[in-house]
Amino acid sequence: MATPLVIAKKTSNITQNIVLHSQFANRHGLIAGATGTGKTVTLKVLAESFSRIGVPVFLADAKGDVSSIAKTGSSNPKFDERIKSLGIDQIPFAASPTIFWDLFGAQGHPIRTTVSEIGPLLLAQMLNLNETQEGVLSAVFRIADDQGSLLIDFKDLKAMLTYVSENAAALKAEYGNLSPASLGAIQRNLLALGDQGGDKFFGEPSLDIMDFIQTDSNGHGYINLLAADKLMNTPKLYATFLLWMLSELFEKLPEVGDMDKPKLVFFFDEAHLLFDNASPALQEKIQQVVRLIRSKGVGIYFITQSPLDIPEDVLGQLGNRIQHALRAFTPKDQKAVKTAADTFRANPEFKVDQAITELAVGEALISCLDEQGTPQIVERGMVMPPYSAFTPINPEERKALIAQSIVAGIYENEVDRDSAYEMLQRKVTESAQQKIAFELAAQQAKQLEEITKQQLKQQEVAAKQQAKEQERIAKEQQKEAERAAKQREKLTQDIVGTFAKSAARSLGGSTGQKIVRGLLGSLFGKR
Repeated sequence: MATPLVIAKKTSNITQNIVLHSQFANRHGLIAGATGTGKTVTLKVLAESFSRIGVPVFLADAKGDVSSIAKTGSSNPKFDERIKSLGIDQIPFAASPTIFWDLFGAQGHPIRTTVSEIGPLLLAQMLNLNETQEGVLSAVFRIADDQGSLLIDFKDLKAMLTYVSENAAALKAEYGNLSPASLGAIQRNLLALGDQGGDKFFGEPSLDIMDFIQTDSNGHGYINLLAADKLMNTPKLYATFLLWMLSELFEKLPEVGDMDKPKLVFFFDEAHLLFDNASPALQEKIQQVVRLIRSKGVGIYFITQSPLDIPEDVLGQLGNRIQHALRAFTPKDQKAVKTAADTFRANPEFKVDQAITELAVGEALISCLDEQGTPQIVERGMVMPPYSAFTPINPEERKALIAQSIVAGIYENEVDRDSAYEMLQRKVTESAQQKIAFELAAQQAKQLEEITKQQLKQQEVAAKQQAKEQERIAKEQQKEAERAAKQREKLTQDIVGTFAKSAARSLGGSTGQKIVRGLLGSLFGKR
């Protein structure tokens, strides 16, 4: 059943309530006003009201003072005077069930997501990249997807950027020009974000966005309070993180149509940070999410100083408006006052632009959707007091609430599973091993070649020595043959000589003499 939430009393008649109808709370809203005019109290009143009807809330605590919502309020003279002026006898002081979160894990449960889940568009916004660099980053994500490399944490993304940078020439044919200058800019901006603590946002276990949509045993919606005092020092990270959560809600929640009350109300403090320097593509995405997420039962309430901080296309979708005082000291201030006045349905009882500059602290111009979903005539009202305390909780109280939380122990211990970094490290190791193996094989081949050369040389030397030895033997054999021949010739001559001598002795007679002389010729001539 739809429930009217009393958020203020009419200034002109405190007996009349100004209400926000729960069935139209998902039509989004705006809380605006200068510093010190009461925006934080209004934020707490709305958050507590939603919680009491069973609607979970998410909001960021930019200054640390909203943590008081987890602490029961108490009376004091100033507070008693306030409720008396509103015609209220007493306030049922109560704390709201609260879950504390912190991107850095110091003041609440850590919140993480993976690089792949946040995607190149939001990461480019976080890194403040231009369109060319954003295109290169998208290509890096595509390469990782095609290779089955999970981009989970910072080191995964850095490793993938290094890989793409080293292999840009080989990847160019399939993924286009991967400029070294763009890759270098992405790497530098990534290092800068890491130095600011942004690396703690990426990792596992990744946040289950459904943990934001829970109620306690009394049926009250939990208020998910993000510690954002440190986060505000990195406005890009803050804005991108909250936009990522909206995108996650949009993707995971089913279509529900019109409901009696929202499934979740999301308060976006310092809303101008979401739109400052956002690329046209991101601006379009923001407008799309704001326009469509109400069908998922989620209401978004932007909190900022001036309506000028919100783009006109987004401002036109905010059905519930609470405008605190604005000061019109400069032409820009006057323009802001006029813009704020023009967004309301005029009330003939007062001039809206004049009233905006006259509002007291805790007073606001309020226009919510009526029971038919039509913007009501703007009313001037005094915002109701919160049920919780005004003083923030101390560190010990925060620590105790964190320890007792329903998500205690789920996100505290970081998990580092096998992902792109490890896969690329293995590739590097395998490549190094292959290089070593190749070098070893080349060295062995060279050694084998040297051994073969030495063996061939030895064989050649041995062959030469063998040929030389054979030649020597042949020569010696020839000499031996020649000596043997000479010896035979000499022996023959000796035999012949001996024979001749013997024959001469045998022919010692005259006949012998004649024969001999005849043989010699001289004696034969005398005859």
